[in-house]
Amino acid sequence: MAQLENIEAIEKRLWGSADNLRANSNYASNEYFMPVMGLIFLRHAYSRYLAVKPQIEATLPSRGGVTRPLTKEDFSSKGAIFLQEKAQFDHLVNLTDADDRAQAVIDAMEAIEADYETLKGILPKSEYQELDNDVLGNLLRTFNDSALKKATGDIFGRIYEYFLTQFANQSAHDGGEFFTPVSLVQMIVNFIEPDHGSVIDPACGSGGMFVQSAHFIEKMHKNPQDVATFYGAEKNPTTIRLAKMNLAVHGLEGKIQKAISYYEDPHDFLGKADFVMANPPFNVDDVDAEKIKNDPRLPFGLPGVNKKGAVSNGNYLWISYFYSYLNKEGRAGFVMSSQASSAGGQEAEVRRKLVESGHVEGMVAIRSNFFYTRSVPCELWFLNKSKPAGMKDKVLMLDARNVYRKVTRKIYDFSPEQLANLTSIVWLYRGQKERFLALVESYLTRTLEDAKAAKPSMDAFIASFDKLAGKLEQVEEETSKAFELLASDIKAFENAIEAENRDWEKAPRDNAGLMNAAQKLEPMAETSRDLIKQIDQFYKLAEKQAKQSAEKGLNKLIKEFDDERKEAVEQLKQVRYIFKQAHWLQERFPDAALRDVEGLVRLVDIAEIKANDWSLTPGRYVGVAPEIEDEDFDFEETLRDIHIELKGLNEEAAFLAAQIQKNFEELGI
Repeated sequence: MAQLENIEAIEKRLWGSADNLRANSNYASNEYFMPVMGLIFLRHAYSRYLAVKPQIEATLPSRGGVTRPLTKEDFSSKGAIFLQEKAQFDHLVNLTDADDRAQAVIDAMEAIEADYETLKGILPKSEYQELDNDVLGNLLRTFNDSALKKATGDIFGRIYEYFLTQFANQSAHDGGEFFTPVSLVQMIVNFIEPDHGSVIDPACGSGGMFVQSAHFIEKMHKNPQDVATFYGAEKNPTTIRLAKMNLAVHGLEGKIQKAISYYEDPHDFLGKADFVMANPPFNVDDVDAEKIKNDPRLPFGLPGVNKKGAVSNGNYLWISYFYSYLNKEGRAGFVMSSQASSAGGQEAEVRRKLVESGHVEGMVAIRSNFFYTRSVPCELWFLNKSKPAGMKDKVLMLDARNVYRKVTRKIYDFSPEQLANLTSIVWLYRGQKERFLALVESYLTRTLEDAKAAKPSMDAFIASFDKLAGKLEQVEEETSKAFELLASDIKAFENAIEAENRDWEKAPRDNAGLMNAAQKLEPMAETSRDLIKQIDQFYKLAEKQAKQSAEKGLNKLIKEFDDERKEAVEQLKQVRYIFKQAHWLQERFPDAALRDVEGLVRLVDIAEIKANDWSLTPGRYVGVAPEIEDEDFDFEETLRDIHIELKGLNEEAAFLAAQIQKNFEELGI
């Protein structure tokens, strides 16, 4: 979370610097898109290159004391791109004003294209010749920000996504249609598990579905290029370039064709795809019905046609296409407007036929604010042509609208744990009890590991107070007693950790054993919360006395004391947070088997769906979660959310004020 909050400030600073191109170049808003994205591509590629290079070098064979050179294949197997020295970002950043930076960037792009045939003619090159040498130098330094030197590939991926979104907001492309939030892509990947064969996205945008599929395959210790082939279709040539760049930077290749998927199937994939994944444009209403009325990709017929001869809403065209692409064992997962699951008229007729096929596997409702560019809620649809016979007349309804993490005032996502918990419900639906139990076990293991990791930070907090107290003339009795109590409670907590760890090592890993282990760990998890309050209260007491002291030179010690407090508190928070994940699962599924959970999940018969006008809206079936008094209300977390809200409003106000001032200046006022 802290990483995300920090990166948001970095993103805005980078965007502000890059946006100066409008004032310092001949490019209009929609023209400087590619040169900026090209530099981010180089920076992102270099970050991934540096991340995997040591791992590769450690495993390189040597003969006669000579280690063989690095190759493209080495990096592709690690999900990265090989870079010649002249294509490495450090080389470009270190150029002087006497050097021709534009030519150097062009040389870098050409070097990459020479190594990667699929990028020929894709990377921006001539665009840089329009940029002033100083402007280009500033841009290179901007994307070499010191705060990003140690950033992970995921952080640069997030910046890449942020810039895609910002350009979409400026109408550089078609309304942001090419970007899907990572949380939603990961959920689709986790549910359909695209681990082999052909993976197709007929509205592939910048290729995010393919990248996350590759990450999923990598976690299985396989090379994505060896086991899967990615096929995409996209109508916008610039977005195709971005998709190919996005794939390349992750060491991937994809067969992406320019096409308008409403009318074309460029890969001839009818009935051939192992997996279909997509986030198509929602609610498009201008598709020519005459052109598609006999399309074999519409097995359930045309949805409604308006007086102009256009399909009234394109949502069910996409749904039909996705279904038709699947082979006899294929699975699909896609994002769809929440309007589609209960749409009436001819759309309801198409939906009826789809449900009666027995191939609708599940529906997941997602709350608003998951998208960067729009705040609408949506639903994830899952189709499976190889559903078990016993599930043929059932659909898994999952309402995830109450599961989310607030990142900023406008953006929500799933934490890794929330995503894993929702995925585990699908495992239970599929009878994969062992995967569910393994997840619970991992949470209980992490609870103890985090508790053990809290010991050094708590000890450091105690030591920092001893250091501060040593500089005081005397420690007040109230502070002294509070310190003795805290030290005693910390010692008792540490002893409990050791005892629980011994019991955990002997605990059975079946469901009964894990339930029993969780019950034993719960008091320790609750104690971690109590210790946080105690540490915070003691810090305030000790800080107040130190600041009132006549002794000089205490500010540095007080800051160290506060730093140690923050470290201890953050580590203790993790103990209870991770334990609560296990509790969340065990409370809802105590037998490690799927069951109906009010307000969350229900396995629904097709007969009931028929009785509800063939609606596939999860909330219609799962009910409303009972309102429970929140004993775990986190005042600090609530304050943090309020702070996020206020910070966002202040930033918007500052932006608007600057924009108004700029407009006045342009008007000469």
